[in-house]
Amino acid sequence: MNALRVTARRHLASSTRRFASTSTETAQQKAQGAAQDAQAKAKDFLATANVTGKKAIEAGKKALGPLGERVGNLLGAYKQPLFYNTAVAREFLKQVYLAERLQPPTSLSAIQSAYSTLWSRASSPTYWRTIFSNGEWVKVGVYGIEAYGVFKIGEIVGRRSLVGYDLH
Repeated sequence: MNALRVTARRHLASSTRRFASTSTETAQQKAQGAAQDAQAKAKDFLATANVTGKKAIEAGKKALGPLGERVGNLLGAYKQPLFYNTAVAREFLKQVYLAERLQPPTSLSAIQSAYSTLWSRASSPTYWRTIFSNGEWVKVGVYGIEAYGVFKIGEIVGRRSLVGYDLH
């Protein structure tokens, strides 16, 4: 019985060994190389963002004259983070645009077909019966609330007031 336990322990210990395909030194070197590459790319990106930001400031100064200079001077220490964050947002949106394969409509017929599909569905009782029977009405309702919210935000921005119009 004792010999059986010793044999089982040896077998268990030998079966849990890790057989690495690379040594830890090689893995560390690869990780350090990847980190250095990422750091170099970030530095290049920051330099590009600074150059683009400076160009935008100069264009703003030329377009707005003395007012543009005042706005540029008011930013003070916030210039660099502002330009960096703007550049990051722009690059992120580019990646989303490419990954989702977004593109504006190429013809008037594409716009017309989209709106005609919406109108035909909205005016069809069979479509409404179908979405109520399979539970799609929740999704349609959420989209409707989103559209209404965007409309209301546009109204608030348009009248430059949260509630009502400024009559004075």
